[in-house]
Amino acid sequence: MAQLVVRNLDDKLVQALKRRAAAEGHSAEETHRQILQSALRSPKRRSFAEALLAMPNVGEDTDFART
Repeated sequence: MAQLVVRNLDDKLVQALKRRAAAEGHSAEETHRQILQSALRSPKRRSFAEALLAMPNVGEDTDFART
């Protein structure tokens, strides 16, 4: 498996990573992996039909009629 070295990070950023890792009960390295994975994995694209079906029912057609 590949390794990645990240240089020249701001100390505050590293401390934030360590705090987040401690809060989650993980190592900083594991938290770093999770952040990279979530940032770089492509989100599943929804179809147009799925997007329409996800919209809440907010009223009747007459509620939106132009006057």
